[in-house]
Amino acid sequence: MTTLAGNTLINERDLSKLKWRCRRGLLENDLFIERFFRQHETSLTEFHAEGLRQLMDLSDNDLLDLMLARKEPADDLDRPDVHAVLALLRTPQ
Repeated sequence: MTTLAGNTLINERDLSKLKWRCRRGLLENDLFIERFFRQHETSLTEFHAEGLRQLMDLSDNDLLDLMLARKEPADDLDRPDVHAVLALLRTPQ
């Protein structure tokens, strides 16, 4: 496996599963997520993937609030991997 900054890059099979897991019912969320994968899929690590998995457990409205910075991660979501992924999701092209 390839590493990047000490983290293992996610393999193609896991990336495909992650993309499937990230499909959302709210178009706005899908747009953020599609842009995220377009920009970062070749450099995603297991660290990022775990943060993204945590975010995907949220309802669509809660996820959108985080991506639009209306809210910040709290409680179980106040983790470095979640903050790192949110920073990438919030960064415009």
